[in-house]
Amino acid sequence: MFVDSHCHLAFPELKAKLPEIRAAMAEASVDRALCICTTLEEFDEVHGLAVEHDNFWSSVGVHPDNEDVREPDVATLVELAARPRVVAIGETGLDYYRLNGRSVADMEWQRERFRVHIRASKQTKLPLVIHTRSSSDDTVRLLKEEGAESGVFHCFTETMDVARAALDLGFMISFSGILTFKNAADLREVAGFVPLDRCLIETDSPYLAPVPYRGKTNNPSYVPFVAKQIAELKGVPVETIAQATSENFERLFPVRERT
Repeated sequence: MFVDSHCHLAFPELKAKLPEIRAAMAEASVDRALCICTTLEEFDEVHGLAVEHDNFWSSVGVHPDNEDVREPDVATLVELAARPRVVAIGETGLDYYRLNGRSVADMEWQRERFRVHIRASKQTKLPLVIHTRSSSDDTVRLLKEEGAESGVFHCFTETMDVARAALDLGFMISFSGILTFKNAADLREVAGFVPLDRCLIETDSPYLAPVPYRGKTNNPSYVPFVAKQIAELKGVPVETIAQATSENFERLFPVRERT
């Protein structure tokens, strides 16, 4: 019924409890999840989850925040993306939130890494999973310059203008538990605006647990709370959100072909 389009089940705090989490997912009618890769070093572990469980899929990519890790190149991403059950390139993008004394100009390494992912996405025809924080202008600019073809802005927290830009690019927009937070009124306005056929839902677990679990370790069984919030904003039954976001997930990610 529900799909968690972005979670980090290979992270230790979740992988250690995977049988318990899978049982909770089944009870909450969360029947599929996309396990997101953040470094090449962890890819085998992330991909292994998808191979072992027929309702999980994997991405391949290097998160923009990660330094002192193996740097991706197009050939490596393309090679790993050819493996069964890999359905996306990322998590990738730009993040200028923590510059640690550096300037935006100093982040060219991040922009080049992003370009590599976009080029791999175009070569493989797999969608991008986009992370953008304090960097939306450059994120949108590079997607346009490189001719990015498809993807999703995950865990969306940006403005209405950025949402419009993402939609104009043909991308989907995914909402997380942040949507349920008391101080997220502006984001709820964005979620009300984004057409239902362009929405995805996610947990980004183990982070950002939705109300009423805020502050606790998140997991995919909590994604219905995100769907419930969107349903309230759009004035439709939660089942409508579940069906639409599940169909969007299948339309964006080649889960039927990558079995």
